[in-house]
Amino acid sequence: MGTESKTLAMNRKARHDYDIEETLETGIVLQGTEIKSLREGKANIAQSYAAIQEGELWLFNAHISQYDAGNRYNHEPTRPRKLLAHRGEIRELAAKASQKRFTLVPMRLYLKKGLAKVELGLGRGKRMYDKREALARRQTDREIERSLKTRRLH
Repeated sequence: MGTESKTLAMNRKARHDYDIEETLETGIVLQGTEIKSLREGKANIAQSYAAIQEGELWLFNAHISQYDAGNRYNHEPTRPRKLLAHRGEIRELAAKASQKRFTLVPMRLYLKKGLAKVELGLGRGKRMYDKREALARRQTDREIERSLKTRRLH
């Protein structure tokens, strides 16, 4: 077991759809066949979201495929999964998430020292014009970089 982390699934659209204010690393409660399936890289968190219910943090709609070598006790792919965080962190997240337009977005699912972790982002949803503005800014930055690179070569 190394100290490095191995990314299993990323939510690539999260930074495009949300302005992420802060992130939090949480543990995740898994069943036996789920961790085996995760280690094979069969997970998708693109459509998932996190919510606080009755003082507990939950991950909904995360898809962890059934384990191929599993038996009749195999897990359900999209079942709600409990996320592990300190009570104070959950209270702080609840206070911030209840503010206007804040959402808990799973950013990344990864293994750290052999344990499954979820990186949650506290984000505010972007408007359509914000997304277009970000795309335009990225495009102009790319063009500027390209022109500078050609200038350096000549």
